[in-house]
Order: sequence, then structure tokens, then C-alpha cells
Amino acid sequence: MNMGFHFENIHSGSTTIHLMSYSTFNPLDYTDKLTDTEVQRLLTFKSTKRRQEYTATRILRSRIFGKKHIYYSEIGAPYIKDIPHFSISHSNHQVGIAVNEDYYIGLDLESYRSNILSLRDKFLSQHERDHIDIDSSLDITKIWSAKEALYKLAGRKKIIFSEELILSKLTDQKWNGKIINPNNEVFVKLDIFDRNNTIISINSEAVVKIDRNI
Repeated sequence: MNMGFHFENIHSGSTTIHLMSYSTFNPLDYTDKLTDTEVQRLLTFKSTKRRQEYTATRILRSRIFGKKHIYYSEIGAPYIKDIPHFSISHSNHQVGIAVNEDYYIGLDLESYRSNILSLRDKFLSQHERDHIDIDSSLDITKIWSAKEALYKLAGRKKIIFSEELILSKLTDQKWNGKIINPNNEVFVKLDIFDRNNTIISINSEAVVKIDRNI
């Protein structure tokens, strides 16, 4: 394996998060890690960055599961047949795959952005404005990352991040999240932490869904 790849495993609750960081590489040198269908898909990408992300994800996948094909649901959620629960995310030169045997998980990796504070009005709820330091680029990055993880757990599209995904900070690492759906609310315990200048968000327990008609 290329010396430009670095692997690490970390844990949150009963979830294992497999991380792989990488430097610039030629994706065509690693087509043996892809299925035939994936190779054909790789060749459709024009962007070198996109090709590297796509290939890096499948290099890590092959290391964990072997060369099992990654499928996508009708809402774009990735899954592998016979693998109970897993989630994929990537940021700048890093990919993560989280695996849990017992419950659904949503993983997000988020690199720091220099303009994150200028974007906060697009996704902050009033509750977050009232209770969280909205001038902290670290907390705002954590909120954005956590909402990406909540979005994956919601299992639906067309979510309004500022109104339907709500976060409360307990400690620097422990947060509570709430997903507001038309017929129910989903409560989520989250671990949000910094790993080598990348924010990682993952639910640390199974989510709790409460129907509104109860």
C-alpha cells in the first residue's frame, strides 16, 4: 500500500470509525481495489479531487470489508449488502467509514473553513443562537458537521437545517440533537470531536423516535 495512506481506528460507543488520510495519488493505480462497475464509474469523473475521494473511499472499504460493492438507496444513502449499519464521509484528503452492529449511524467529517462564520445564518436555529457562542468558529464548525450527521440519520431529503435539525451543547464533545419530522421527533446523542484538525460527528447511541400522536 502507498506510504501516502495512513489508517486509524477510533471508537464512539459501540461504533468503530475507520479513518484513512491520504496525500495526492493517481486513482488509476488502485483500480484493483474497485469492482468493475466502480472502475467504470470512476472514469466518468473529470475532477482529480473527486476521483481521489471516490477511490480512497473504496480503498478503505476494501481494507474493512473486502471488495464488496457500495450501493446507494433511492435517497442516496450508501449501503453494502450483509453489512448491518455503516456510514461514509470524507473531507480534505481524509475518508471515514463508521460501522455498528446494533443501530443506525450517521458520520460526518468536516475540515475547518475560513468562511464558516459568514455561512452560519444559513443553518443556525434560534435555539442555537440563544445558547451557543455563534462567534466561535470551532462551535459553528461542530454545528455544521453535526447537522450533516443528523441529515444522514433523518433518512429523507428536503430538510431545512435551520428549522428541522436542532442542537444543544452539553460539553465540548457531548451534544444533543433533534430531528423534527412531519409526524415525529428523533432524539440523538452525539459525539463531536477534533481529530487532527478535522471535526468528526457521530451518534453515540441508537436514536430515539417519538411520534407526535402519542
